[in-house]
Amino acid sequence: MAVFEQRESGWWQAKIRRKGFPSQSKTFRTKLEAQVWARGIDSGIDKGTHVSTAAAENTLFKELAARFSTEFAAFHYRGMGWKHKLAHLVDRFGNHSVASLTADKIALYRDQRLTDPDPRFSDAKKAPRISGATVKTELDLLSKVLDVASKEFRMTLPTGNAVALIRKPANNPSRERRLTAEEFDKLVAACDRSTNRWLKPALLLSVETAMRQGELLALNWDNVNLEKRIAFLKVTKNGDARAVPLSGRAIELLQSIPRSDGNRVLLVQKQGLHSVFKTACKRAKIEDFTWHDLRHESISRYAERGDFSILELASISGHKTLQMLKKYTHLQAEKLAAKMG
Repeated sequence: MAVFEQRESGWWQAKIRRKGFPSQSKTFRTKLEAQVWARGIDSGIDKGTHVSTAAAENTLFKELAARFSTEFAAFHYRGMGWKHKLAHLVDRFGNHSVASLTADKIALYRDQRLTDPDPRFSDAKKAPRISGATVKTELDLLSKVLDVASKEFRMTLPTGNAVALIRKPANNPSRERRLTAEEFDKLVAACDRSTNRWLKPALLLSVETAMRQGELLALNWDNVNLEKRIAFLKVTKNGDARAVPLSGRAIELLQSIPRSDGNRVLLVQKQGLHSVFKTACKRAKIEDFTWHDLRHESISRYAERGDFSILELASISGHKTLQMLKKYTHLQAEKLAAKMG
């Protein structure tokens, strides 16, 4: 049966206790609203169609996020990127109940997030906005959290996974910026003149291995086997460990790097590398070129050789799907056409 009690605030709380069912309670502005809600619950129980959403109503999103981190993500994600994305979601939704995460609320988050400045730039007013691709990955993670809540934690969501009900931002067009031979030589020379001795080997290793910046900076000597010509990456962007084949030039570069007391191959932090790389580009008069473009440059060079299959390119680059390498197939086709005469 349902019991109604007026709180000191003037709001009305409805409590339902039925044998064989968990107790439920909810607070409303008026007694009539509380009675309507209680009748709906009682009717559903009588018909056998009622599914309690109490867990979702009584759980804050920050509590769900904490549980997701320890009980699910810790065993399914190897990278660190998900933690930063989850932090943004907790910052916006942390004190909201899981049940209150409606499509309208999530769509508002999407729109507001697209107006946020890129935190990598010191001047927020002049900084570019957060990319649609970044916001899409955050929404994908939110969808995963809600999916785990429903399937793994048995938490019934009143409207289901609300992320599925909104439009996600489109992925940004992939960058096609490549260096000419002259630009590359100028950039290498500028890196050679840098006060940071790790910049030049980092740049050249990036081009030789197609590693992502984070993978390269996290590389340890313990995971480099010069004899077998392999660098083993325990943590990658997509969460899967992988072995990176090392070219002869990559071996030479690694052998030229002095080993310090530490285990890391390159003793430079991401922010420091970003700063000196930006300076080197200015010195070489190279515009519209980012560190990540070096990865595109590397994969393009291997694709242009014409003797690597798409599967082999994926093994070098670490792409999980061949669709991600589709833009490089035309480079191989050009080589094949030249062979055909």
